[in-house]
Amino acid sequence: MSKKNDKISMPQTGAGLVRYFDEESVGPKLSPEHVIVITVILAIFCFVLRFSG
Repeated sequence: MSKKNDKISMPQTGAGLVRYFDEESVGPKLSPEHVIVITVILAIFCFVLRFSG
């Protein structure tokens, strides 16, 4: 028997899949701290608007 016939060929596990973590986005980059600060400011603003008039 030859070595060539003993080997089983399997398809690639990632064939056709896009690896999104390799893609570089062009949008704004925000840290988690910035998101929390913006959320708190927006919540305070909504609270003030609700009770101001």
